[in-house]
Amino acid sequence: MRWENPNAPILGFIWIAYYLDVSYVNMLQILIIDDDPTIRMTLQRFLKSQGYDVIVAKDGEEGLAKAREIRPALIICDWMMPIIDGLEVCRQIKSSPSLANIYLILLTARDQEGDLVQGLEMGADDFLGKPPRINELRARVRAGLRLYQATEEIQRQKRLIEQELSQASEYVRSLLPEPFEGEVSIRSSFLPSTQLGGDSFDYFWLDSDHLAIYLLDVSGHGVGSALLSVSVLNLMRTRSLRRSKSSQDTTNFYKPSEVLSDLNNNFQMSLHNEMYFTIWYGVYDKRTHTLVYASGGHPPAVIISNEEVPKIKLLKTAGLPIGMMPEINYLEKVCEIDNSSRLYLFSDGVYEIAQEHGNIWGFNALIHTFMRTSSDRNSRIEHILSCVKAAANNHPFEDDLSLLEVEFHM
Repeated sequence: MRWENPNAPILGFIWIAYYLDVSYVNMLQILIIDDDPTIRMTLQRFLKSQGYDVIVAKDGEEGLAKAREIRPALIICDWMMPIIDGLEVCRQIKSSPSLANIYLILLTARDQEGDLVQGLEMGADDFLGKPPRINELRARVRAGLRLYQATEEIQRQKRLIEQELSQASEYVRSLLPEPFEGEVSIRSSFLPSTQLGGDSFDYFWLDSDHLAIYLLDVSGHGVGSALLSVSVLNLMRTRSLRRSKSSQDTTNFYKPSEVLSDLNNNFQMSLHNEMYFTIWYGVYDKRTHTLVYASGGHPPAVIISNEEVPKIKLLKTAGLPIGMMPEINYLEKVCEIDNSSRLYLFSDGVYEIAQEHGNIWGFNALIHTFMRTSSDRNSRIEHILSCVKAAANNHPFEDDLSLLEVEFHM
């Protein structure tokens, strides 16, 4: 009769857990940098007995070379060494983006406050007395490795979030309309920020004579803002917008004031995580060469005439952003369009660009840029973008950047 241990499953689980824990410990390398061979050997033997993979270096120069080669999880480094001392090792390790997460313990007999402050300022994470006490060494190494693992996990999550934001921005970009030519030529640019905002825009013919054009900007950043922006875009593109959530009556897309009122009825910020959005919406009638428009908290559209001395007109109506307050009536206005006039729609990210000394590039600078663009419409958007990027010193944008150029031909 075969005897079976009733605790075998539990023992097996404990053994697996122990094995995995030891395996994980073995993946974490520790680098010891010390010019004293006795200290090196003592630390190496003890840490190896604890299951760690230990590498040694006899001075700061060799230690830095090995750190760059193996990228250990933790470094124990002597303060006083020839050639390169421990403070310089700290400085170089912490100033390197690829090594900065390494937990660094300075080994020193110094205990004066000024010395410890100097070590911390150079990048040391902790200190260990010399000669080290075994129990203290064990505890500080474990604590350092826990912090290293936590930092690595945070960095991993950060990379995942950045990847998801990048995928989200590509999805938003895929939904935006293509340029088109004809009686009305439209070119556009969309540059998402590093945080992903809520910009979107669209243009489509309501019939053979009427062209709808709009651009919106959702408050905040992140996937939530982008999702709200996409929801609005899909409702507008499919013309599924209704007068309110409880109504079966569809929106009259020929009436900008009605479009904004209906959007406001359907997208109250209290129902959308306190997010609201600004919008500029217009409808161009190619028979009468008129543009009827309305805006809700959005920067004015800019129309520039095609004359030797161009005339500028700002197109904006009074109105709160969409979602801020219920039951708002929006106003609309009409503008006559001259031959070859250019209309620019944009989000505030195009001109709210931080400059040195705390200044903002600003709306007037953007208008001046519009005025100085060339007559070649194939290069105008690129010229405007180059000016905007130069204003940002080619740094990543803090907000989405959306820009439309509409040229009317008669």
